[in-house]
Amino acid sequence: MCGRYALYGPVSLSKRAKEALDRLGLDLVSEVNQRDPQYNIAPTNRAPVIVYGKLGTTVQGLKWGLVPFWSKEPKMTYSTINAKVETVETLRSFRDAFKARRALVPASGYYEWKKTGPGPKDKQPYFIHDPHGDLSLFCGLWESWRDRENPDGERLNTFTIIVGEAGPVSHDIHDRQPVILEPEAWQDWLTGDVETAKQLLADRGHADLVYYPVSKDVGSPANKGADLVERIEL
Repeated sequence: MCGRYALYGPVSLSKRAKEALDRLGLDLVSEVNQRDPQYNIAPTNRAPVIVYGKLGTTVQGLKWGLVPFWSKEPKMTYSTINAKVETVETLRSFRDAFKARRALVPASGYYEWKKTGPGPKDKQPYFIHDPHGDLSLFCGLWESWRDRENPDGERLNTFTIIVGEAGPVSHDIHDRQPVILEPEAWQDWLTGDVETAKQLLADRGHADLVYYPVSKDVGSPANKGADLVERIEL
């Protein structure tokens, strides 16, 4: 799954990614570089997310952990930080957002833990990222919640990250990874109809990724330093 990730500058992008973002009318490089770095984004944290809505394609600060619009309370559960490819279209928590509110989540990389022994704490975290150091865009969904008893109240905007089976490299660490589409598919993912979105997920490949071990300090959401993404020796 994906329960922690990082986003920090300076941002690097491939030529294809820059061209795709230009078509979306976004200057994501400046957007990320002007923000404070986030080395340990955890559930309930806010992070920049690319969404398509009434204002077109924009970058919004959303809270991680999707709260469905029909929920009685603005409460997320751990189960809504990720949506599985196999059930994203059918689960009640995600199916409405999948139809009309798809998103792209910028990330420098994400953390995953590998079991090293029988105990619950016998786990080693790894930082998994693009081999060229380029920014990744994870497929996601977003939702806007409002208290039905206070329709004029402030909206709560949240998101989830879609995960599928891991590729040949990241599978060494975990059996799932965030879904990463080719840049040419980004616009269709955001603005296409539901059949287009289903086809993009069905046709997806596995992004080239690499990984290295990092400090166990990343296990605490309170730790936010740049040292969390530094390689350690085991």
